[in-house]
Amino acid sequence: MIKAFLTSFHVLSPTEIDQFESLLIKRHLKKGSFFINEGKLSTEVAFINTGILRSFFTPESGEEITYCISFPNTLMAAYSAFITGLPTVENIQAVADSELLVIQKHDVDKLLETSPNWVRFFKIIAEQQYLELEKRLFLFQKEKAKKRYIDLLENQANYVLQIPLQYLASYLGITPRHLSRLRKEINL
Repeated sequence: MIKAFLTSFHVLSPTEIDQFESLLIKRHLKKGSFFINEGKLSTEVAFINTGILRSFFTPESGEEITYCISFPNTLMAAYSAFITGLPTVENIQAVADSELLVIQKHDVDKLLETSPNWVRFFKIIAEQQYLELEKRLFLFQKEKAKKRYIDLLENQANYVLQIPLQYLASYLGITPRHLSRLRKEINL
């Protein structure tokens, strides 16, 4: 799965892909376990082989706000903390049993020094993350919750029903009760 993911960018040579794979460490997270906790340094990037992860923060109100849900065949990190070297303000937790392939930041930094292909690859990844964030922001400001939910179903139908109602509702910016009504309306 990781080889196909890396190859799909048409940037890295087979040797570079093998090099990347050799640096990966397989990690299993049980449902409810954390990839990273608020206040920690972000020194790893994970490729989600199987499972689902959510990113959330807890404001003063104490109610967890889920702002990102990541599915298989994607990269995940506490990205702003990874870039800045400052402690993260988010938590990343497994919503389902997950298998991750993890690479350390110091290994990423070494790769970046070895070839301009790595710089191009990570630039593409950063651009994709920005576009996803912008899409989510536009959906949130422009569309009603039903449209946001339908969009999620269209893109991740196999996984959406595995996400606990309260996390999914928070991600969509609605109450669990509202989400239950949407599900009945859409016949799920």
